[in-house]
Formats: sequence, structure tokens, C-alpha cells
Amino acid sequence: MTNKVPSVSQLITHIKNNLESNYQNISVTGEVSNLSSSGAGHWYFSLGDANALMNMALFRGDAMRNPIIKNIKAGDKVIVSGSVSVYPKRGSFQLIVKRIVPAGKGDLQEQFERLKKKLQAEGLFDMSSKIPIPSMPKKIGVITARGAAALQDFLNVAARRSDYHQVLLSPALVQGDNAPASIRKALEKLIAYHLKAKEEGRTKDMLDVIVLTRGGGSMEDLWAFNDEALAWDIYNCPIPTISAVGHQVDFTISDYVADLRTETPSAAAEVLTQKFLSIETDLNRVRKDLKNAMDGQLRTRYEVLAETSPLSFLQALRSKISEYKHDLEKLNLIKRKEQILSLYEYSYELDRIAQKLSRAIKEKVQVFKNRNLEFEKILSALNPRNVLTRGYAYTQIGDKVIGSAKEMNKLSNVDVDIHYADGKVTLHKGAKA
Repeated sequence: MTNKVPSVSQLITHIKNNLESNYQNISVTGEVSNLSSSGAGHWYFSLGDANALMNMALFRGDAMRNPIIKNIKAGDKVIVSGSVSVYPKRGSFQLIVKRIVPAGKGDLQEQFERLKKKLQAEGLFDMSSKIPIPSMPKKIGVITARGAAALQDFLNVAARRSDYHQVLLSPALVQGDNAPASIRKALEKLIAYHLKAKEEGRTKDMLDVIVLTRGGGSMEDLWAFNDEALAWDIYNCPIPTISAVGHQVDFTISDYVADLRTETPSAAAEVLTQKFLSIETDLNRVRKDLKNAMDGQLRTRYEVLAETSPLSFLQALRSKISEYKHDLEKLNLIKRKEQILSLYEYSYELDRIAQKLSRAIKEKVQVFKNRNLEFEKILSALNPRNVLTRGYAYTQIGDKVIGSAKEMNKLSNVDVDIHYADGKVTLHKGAKA
């Protein structure tokens, strides 16, 4: 259950949203009390009658547009216009004042409201009857006072944001009793100029939009734009119209009947040049991207060209020659004499060792030869054949040497070989008797 009960801040927020959305641009009349100002230029007061009292706040910017506040005193009856605002921390609400006038001048507000209701009932404010504002107007008609600050603001902003438009001024009075007729005449001239250009086929001279503009001021200052006849002229205008009269808090009948209302002359210039500015921004971006792409391609082409140019080839050839020169320097015998000498000494040492080894081997062989000779002498001395030369002989039967007479006597019927120094003689020994 407790989860469904709102907190204080939730309730105040709900009230704030409802009050502030339902009570905007309202007017109220009453007597001033508790009037005070702050060092920052803000004004605070209460507005009441016999039965109720309401807090008011007129902030610095709005106070500068309503200098009459300095002449207001407690007890004065005034008419204020603004919007309700809720201050959550105190749970209170107040009216943020945008305009304040003495109640004696409240007749103008009443006339404004009556005319507004009448024209609204007659369909002059219907959205279905409004002509779309061209997004890229090339010919702009402006109705305002010659040399007015509003005209300079419009021209400066438009020129800063775009160069693709022309402004045709139709000067008019924008304040005073003769202002409504002057504005209507200026509008009539622009329409006639447009229709004549259309009839003669001069499409480039035809108007794309008309801007009615002037700076801010009191309701009396702006009253020329609340003229009923002017409202019908704007409604019947074949050219799209923009009403840029006063400041953000200023509303006139021309604002409601025009095809578009902007808060200031500068805002009107911004609306009309927005598309041009967007296109110019896109073009600058594309131009930058294209330049970057071209620079990249040029760098690539320059690299390829540099690699295939004679100068590049010459540089590569010089580099190769330098490498070969370096290799040749490594083979230079004069510069490498220390390495060469070391190698020679090493070879010489090997030859010396080889010769020494060869001599040692020869000596060893000779030793073995001498020893063999000695062995030959000994063997020769022990060789039975050498004994035979001295008159001796030995007998042999087959492979067996007969060393005694006893052995010989035992043999019979065999061939006996008798060996002498100069040969052998074979005798046959018969059988025993």
C-alpha cells in the first residue's frame, strides 16, 4: 500500500508539470504590493485583489524590456503577462512576468484578445491554410523601417551564413498611427513586383518569401502588427510570409496569421539560411574529403614515380656500387695484411710440423730396416742351407727331416732326399732283408 502513496517531491513534481504546461502566456490584473529589486537587476512583487494574492518575478532580461517597472509603486493596478512556475523546495508557485503595463492601458490587451478570437474563428490561423516556407530562398522580400536595427540584424546574420540569396527591402513605418497602412502598402508593392516578374517570365526575380520584422517594444510599439486589415493582407498573400516582430515574449496578430513566426529578426534569417548553411557545410566536408583523397593519390603516384625515375635508379646503382666497394675492401690484401700474415705463419707452422713428422717416420723406418738386417744376419747364420756350403748334408723323407741313423734304419722301401748346398739327390731305401 505504501508503495502507491507518492512522496512530497513526486507530488510537487506532478503539480509543477501540470501547472507549468497549462498556464503559459497568460495575463492577469491586480494591485502591486511587496515590491522589491535585487542587486542582480531582478524584481519581485505580489499582485492581488480583495480575495487573493500571488507572487510575481520579473527577471533582469525581461525587466530591461519593461523599463516601466521602475515607475511602478505599491498600490498601482497593473496587467502582467507570463507563465506560471513552481518552486519545489518551498512548494510554492509564482508567475514569471514577461510584460507589465499599467491597468489603464489594458484596453489594448482586451482589443488584442478580441481580434485574436475573431480572426481565429474566421480561419486565419488554421495550419491547413499556411504555405510552406521554402528551404532555399534566393529572393527575399523584407518589410521594416529603413535603417532599423532589426533590418541590420537580419542582413548581418543572413550574410554571415549564406551568399546565395538576395534581399529586396520594401521600407515601411513600423510604429505609430500611420504604420498599419504603411506596412500594407509595402506588402502590396512586394506582391505586385512578384506578380509582374511571374507574368513576364522573369522567374529569377520572383520572391520566394516575405519577412515582416521589427525590434521589440511595448504593446503600443508593436500595435501596427495587430491591424485586422493587415492580417487579411498577410492571409491572402500568394507568397510565403514570416512574422519576426519583437522578442521571444512578444506576440502580435501577424505572428498568428503568417505562415511562420520566429522570435526575432535574427531567428528569421537563421531559418531562411539554414539549408544553405547545411549544404555549404556538407560541401566543405566533401571538399576536404576529396582533397585528402587527392593528396593520398598524389602521394602514391609520387612514390611510384620516384621509384621509377632515373634519379632513383642512379641512387640504387650508387648504393649497389657502395656495397660492392665494401666487399672489395674486405678482400684488399694490403688492408688485410695482418690477417694474411697470420694465415701464412699458420701454413708455415703446418709445413714445419709435417717435415718434422716425415723425418721422424723416415728415421723410424730406418731403425726398423737396420733391425731387420740384424735379424736377417742371425737367421742367415741359423739357416741350415748355409751349413751345407761347408760340406754338410741332411736327409728328408717327404716333408720330414731325418735327424738320426736310428730313424733312418727304421724306414724301409722309401725315397730319401739328400740335400746338399748345390741341390738334392734322391735315393731309394729298399725293404729290410
